[in-house]
Order: sequence, then structure tokens, then C-alpha cells
Amino acid sequence: MAEIYLTRDGREKLIKELEELQKRKPLIQDEIARARELGDFKENAEFHAAKETLTNLMRRIVELDSKISCARIIEEQDIDPNKIFIGVTMVIQDEDGDNYRYKIVDLEEADPSANKISVQSPLVQGLLGHKAGETVTVELPAGKAKFKIIKISR
Repeated sequence: MAEIYLTRDGREKLIKELEELQKRKPLIQDEIARARELGDFKENAEFHAAKETLTNLMRRIVELDSKISCARIIEEQDIDPNKIFIGVTMVIQDEDGDNYRYKIVDLEEADPSANKISVQSPLVQGLLGHKAGETVTVELPAGKAKFKIIKISR
């Protein structure tokens, strides 16, 4: 897996999720063992449901483990704080004069309700590398839009 960039908080969140899933694994394995005791697997819905749950849980454990091992902490990177890159908080203004504040994070940490926007989003892709004070035309799914970069902070 390619390296991903996470904040310290984002990495801790993934670690906690991994720990919780690892605690659930033995419980699901016990469910499978109990369902197995019921006999005929062909018509044993409990057995099939528990197996599917375990498969999904194991898939997520492997995914989280891989992401955690490939993660680079944004705060430890030598990123120009005067330009828009992953890890910065930006305040931008649209053509109507409305201001928006976003923290730029990796897709894994994106949470629009908390104003955390993915570096892979079309908006951020159009703004990457630009400085405060610049007005940038960005190609969005709804068409082109202009944004003025008001402030960039770490």
C-alpha cells in the first residue's frame, strides 16, 4: 500500500478502531463455534451470518493494519506552511463572498461535518500549492468556480 498522510489524531482513531475490532474477533469466533454445534451448515443462517461478519471484520483489520503501518504523520513532514497542502487549515472565499474554513486531510480522515476535507477532493486538488491572497479558478463537478484564499494555517 502507498503511504498515506494522517494527523496524529487520525492515526490514533485508526489504532483505537483496530483495537476494538481485535477485541470483537474472539466473540465472533465463539458465535461461529456455537452455530457450528447446531449441525447442518446448509440451512444454518446463524453460522453463515457469523462467518460473513468475521470475514468483513478480518478484511477491515487487515486494511487498518496496513494503513497504520504505511501512515506518515502530517505534523512531522517538511511542508511549506504558506501553501495549500495536506495538513493545513485554509479559509477560502467563494464568488458570492461567503467564507469557508477547511482542514485538509487524507481521505481516511475526511469528515465534511467537522470541516475536514479530503486532499483528493476536486476543490483541494484545484487549490494545492497556491498561497494566501491568490484567486484560483477550480474545476468542480458542477463547473468552474473561483475562490480567493484568505488564510492558510497549520
